[in-house]
Amino acid sequence: MMLPEHKVALNKWDLERQKRMRIHLDDQEWEDVSRAVVESLQLRKSVRLRMYHDFEELEVNGIVDRVDQLKGSFMVDGEWFLFKDIEGVRLEP
Repeated sequence: MMLPEHKVALNKWDLERQKRMRIHLDDQEWEDVSRAVVESLQLRKSVRLRMYHDFEELEVNGIVDRVDQLKGSFMVDGEWFLFKDIEGVRLEP
């Protein structure tokens, strides 16, 4: 027999076990990210960004509309994202 508290704890433990690890970019990768974001913003080029999410692989495709350096965020197609969540970048030809 299992108590409800134990079932909740097991479900929470299983969820934590499935979380993805955050990737940390080195200086060269951050330079590539900043170059791609600036090109997308200024030249209106489409950019493909791999973003961190706790449980799934997330990819953002579009053109960077705005950058807020104070908040460390940027806008793609009307939705805000954080720079710290970027795991990779590629400019679309």
